Amino acid sequence: QVQLKESGGGSVQAGGSLRLSCAASGLTYSTNVMAWFRQAPGKEREGVAAIYIGSGSTYYADSLKGRFTIAQDNTKNTVFLQMNSLKPEDSAMYYCAADSFPDGLDTPILESANYNHWGQGTQVTVSS
Repeated sequence: QVQLKESGGGSVQAGGSLRLSCAASGLTYSTNVMAWFRQAPGKEREGVAAIYIGSGSTYYADSLKGRFTIAQDNTKNTVFLQMNSLKPEDSAMYYCAADSFPDGLDTPILESANYNHWGQGTQVTVSS
């Protein structure tokens, strides 16, 4: 059973940084992508960043490139999201997700509907 546990959220002033962590357990051999999503009150869940566990290839929401960085540790069981130059509009619940994305299929990697495994989320609040 895949389990994902996020940590590292908190409150920070605009311009500050936070580093989120997602510890995964129970990943199957076919689980090859881990990702971060976020959801603010009254808004849809949106994709932030994703990483292929094997190759380390990364993908980002266009609006967040340059400020957010996704990375994995050497065990490939923990994924991080480094968030810099935070803005109040970055305030949201941040979720970790994981699933299998078969090679050769053009499956949108930052679409929440394509993920079946989710963590409970960690809250990020950025004050102005």
